[in-house]
Amino acid sequence: MKHTISRRWIIFFAACMLFVLSQFYRASIAVITPDLIRDLALDTRGLSLVSAAFFYTFAIIQIPIGMYLDAIGPRIAMTVLSLLGVAGALVFAGGDSAGALVAGRLLLGAGMACNLMGTLKLITLWFGPLRFATLSALVLSFGTLGNMTAATPLALMVQSLGWRMTFIVFAGINLLLTTLFFAVVRDRPQEAPNGGVPPPVSAELREILANLRDLMREKDYWIISLGTFCRYGIFAAVQALWAGPFLITVCGISPVEAGNVLLSMGVGMIIGSPVCGWFSDSLFETRKGVIIAGLIGMILVLVVLARLSQGADPTVLSALFFSFGFFAGSGQVMYAHIKERMPAERAGTAMTGVNFFTMVGVVAFLQGIGNLMQYLYPDESLSAPAFRAAFFFCAACLLLTLVLYFFTVETRRKR
Repeated sequence: MKHTISRRWIIFFAACMLFVLSQFYRASIAVITPDLIRDLALDTRGLSLVSAAFFYTFAIIQIPIGMYLDAIGPRIAMTVLSLLGVAGALVFAGGDSAGALVAGRLLLGAGMACNLMGTLKLITLWFGPLRFATLSALVLSFGTLGNMTAATPLALMVQSLGWRMTFIVFAGINLLLTTLFFAVVRDRPQEAPNGGVPPPVSAELREILANLRDLMREKDYWIISLGTFCRYGIFAAVQALWAGPFLITVCGISPVEAGNVLLSMGVGMIIGSPVCGWFSDSLFETRKGVIIAGLIGMILVLVVLARLSQGADPTVLSALFFSFGFFAGSGQVMYAHIKERMPAERAGTAMTGVNFFTMVGVVAFLQGIGNLMQYLYPDESLSAPAFRAAFFFCAACLLLTLVLYFFTVETRRKR
């Protein structure tokens, strides 16, 4: 039994490291943008396409992952796709045109597409249901290390090695982590954890499609999918793109101060994810309550941000963005919620189905917010009124999600 306990933690950390790599790749474009402009003469349209390419294949691949993850198991699925990520990093490193960079990013998005869902599936199989929300939130906190690596550490590596050699190095790290993962991971323990281990499911297409049909009939699946579409889509759009221009052009703070404020949002997510998971698993024993509270918090912060103007105190801004990240961390409990609304052996299908909408939400809000501001204020799309409209729109989307979430079925207290 002691061997099983130590083995499952080794598996947990091996899977987490692949997810850290996924978070690094998705955030790695921002730091090397000047190098890409200099070396390949990319314009803003080309840069946005290169950045978004990762998310397009990441989202699309969720569909076959959702169909087959439960059947073939996370060990094979994550290993095969991660090797595709190695190829993507090498293609990107050798790219001499926008098309080649897009091809590399497409491969990277596909290669990293199973690292979160596969890890959550392993948690389900090795730890049982009682600690799922806490451990899944811990996975998300680990993943933030990838975002941080894609900031200052990546910039220092690029200064020293150049961006091409840097991505070759990360391709080697990718290959090493994938090899170690394949060597140490097994899909399920011989001894069942608390709550038991669901049996393997059929890989026949007919049964897989039947599982998907059952999922599509669940009202809660659509509500939770909308919730994660809006919650993470808005959070990622603000963090990755729109917070910087807002802080600099509307609030009037320096780029360095803006960077510090953005860092506080990441810290808020790192702290908020496991805390909300613990609230859900142990303290309040509720899925719906924690998620609803987080949505309310995000709405309130967006409303306050919409009312800010030039001269806002950077300390106040840091507190607001920290709170935004903290409240957004409650959204990770949505994966536990949908998992418990389906039979345990279909957990991978359920969570991957939700994750598809999570990634689509990133693309939708990244581009949608910009299009909205450009449409409403064509001559001053980065002005305070434009951002005010964008933040109120995001708050309205979250409010709709909040109202619908009251109609989902609670699961945690029932267990």
